[in-house]
Amino acid sequence: MERYCVDRYVTMDRRRLLKGLGGSALLTTGAASLAACASGPLRFDRHVFGLGIASGEPAPDGVVLWTKVTAPPSLDRHAIPLRWEVAHDEFMIKTVQSGEALARPELGHAVHVELNGLDPDRVYFYRFYAGGEASMVGRTKTAPLENARVDHLRFAVCGCQRRDAGFYTAYVHMADEDLDFVYHSGDYIYESLWQRAKDWLRIQLGVSHEWPDDGVRTLNYFRQRYALYKSDPLLQAAHAAAPFITIWDDHEIDNNWAADADQFDGPAELFLLRRAAAFQAYYEMMPLRRRSMPNGPMMQAYRRFAWGDLADVSVLDTRQYRSNQPCGDGKKSREQCPESLAAGRTMLGAKQEAWLTDGLGRSRRRWNVLAQQVMMMQHDRSSKDDVIAYHMDKWDGAVDARKRLLGFVHDHGVPNLVTLTGDVHENWAGDLKLDFDDPNSPTVGHEFVATSISSGGDGGDQRKGTAAVLAQNPHMKFFNDQRGYLLCDVTPERWTTHFRVVDHVTNPGAAIRTRRSLVIESGRSGLVEA
Repeated sequence: MERYCVDRYVTMDRRRLLKGLGGSALLTTGAASLAACASGPLRFDRHVFGLGIASGEPAPDGVVLWTKVTAPPSLDRHAIPLRWEVAHDEFMIKTVQSGEALARPELGHAVHVELNGLDPDRVYFYRFYAGGEASMVGRTKTAPLENARVDHLRFAVCGCQRRDAGFYTAYVHMADEDLDFVYHSGDYIYESLWQRAKDWLRIQLGVSHEWPDDGVRTLNYFRQRYALYKSDPLLQAAHAAAPFITIWDDHEIDNNWAADADQFDGPAELFLLRRAAAFQAYYEMMPLRRRSMPNGPMMQAYRRFAWGDLADVSVLDTRQYRSNQPCGDGKKSREQCPESLAAGRTMLGAKQEAWLTDGLGRSRRRWNVLAQQVMMMQHDRSSKDDVIAYHMDKWDGAVDARKRLLGFVHDHGVPNLVTLTGDVHENWAGDLKLDFDDPNSPTVGHEFVATSISSGGDGGDQRKGTAAVLAQNPHMKFFNDQRGYLLCDVTPERWTTHFRVVDHVTNPGAAIRTRRSLVIESGRSGLVEA
């Protein structure tokens, strides 16, 4: 009987193994790092790759490959060996790299293989093997060289995928879009699960749960919640079709959390324990590089991607370092919450804000993209003329932070700023103004807000009072309340955002259509019809 343990890997040709694995964070190279090993041959009594595969973090020379082995209870404490392959073709004949890795119990048997040595701006295919089973074949793509001439970028923006609110129909359409990458803006899972939601899961998906009604708080429960979401075949299809760039919002941890405060401002030390468990599970379940591996309740999540000479994409973390929501959160007027105007309030924290403005000031690329979570545009959410309601969880709750950022963009002549946002389960598009209270103030950028994949249920084209809300926010140009995603086509001259929507998610099989397409012309302010 073959014994799968650390000695089997140490005795291989070390140089060949390291080159093939591309520095995988999960490679075991010393016996002291593994507490136990599994006896084989390995044969599982369940689907080995039941949570799918994924790739992410595209760079000019490589990507991260991800999977999670769904190990039987008898192997819960063991490291499980697997193999991976990368090829030029979807039939996996023209193999360019292959190697071995360990799915470790310390990371819930998740695997993150960091590839390097690949060609820039090229499509590759990959798969995994373990327990006598092969995974599905995934498609990924490397980024262009940082200074390469790039004439076209095509990517999707999505988020807010509450599993118990509807089917992930939009994802199967997204998988057919031939994308360079997908930006997921957060709310990959939801930490709460109500009885109504449990009933929907049981009836529609045949899934039963006995999980805590007061929200997920421990690592084991966070892992189970991700497993529920990751088991969806339509989500798996989207992950297998393109590399993902991901960031959390609030529901991966707790609704409207801010720094060390939960939504009810409970004891910080208890919330930080919950945050540590949530960050651990998030890292395990996303195709992230090992530099993002959490250290207790801290995790490096903001980072930057370059797409040749065409675009800089700064992924922001608007949760971990922000000021707590003022005035107890919720919707408030400025008179009700003058604290929202206080100097020094932050959404990013001083270090991240300095990193962002330094990058924007240095950028020489055509488009400067902020991939973030909560709406940056000022948004009076009331449809009544005599009522003003700004949501304190958004950038409206930290007006000084927004003024600092947009003032920097204006003063330093940062070109073609585009903010990509999620969170609100609605499609929006509008202008980022230097002074939102003055319609004649300079426009320093534009914002596209992606609706949800399923959160909020079916929705509809418009809501009662939509026209009044748009009239009270003249910088906002478009609204829609259906489910779907953004499809962005970017060239040196034009940025086109297509609002791709489905008519329903509470029943499967909805068709996809483009509700509207809006264009930014390079060097000009204002949104125009495609």
